[in-house]
Amino acid sequence: MENAATFAFQAEIAQLMSLIIYTFYSNKESFVRELISNASDALDKIRYQSLTAPSALEAEMDLEIKIIPNKDDNTLPLFDTGIGMTKADLVNNLGTIAKSG
Repeated sequence: MENAATFAFQAEIAQLMSLIIYTFYSNKESFVRELISNASDALDKIRYQSLTAPSALEAEMDLEIKIIPNKDDNTLPLFDTGIGMTKADLVNNLGTIAKSG
């Protein structure tokens, strides 16, 4: 982790984020809904990117979210074929509470 970077919230934002994180992620249903929403955002991102760069969809043409329960491990893995955030996206959106509505 020699290339790791650390970013901090302002004190007021840090307290608010702690409250929001506890509220959303301590409730299993809200947590799963948030993961699905994030996967949907990743699909939207690659779909929009493909409008100007059709090659973005060459590797995976099917835009999908898969939820595959694993009873043996007691987990609920979610997989999507979208693309995630860049480092710049992460830095710009760190602490953003609700941008999409």
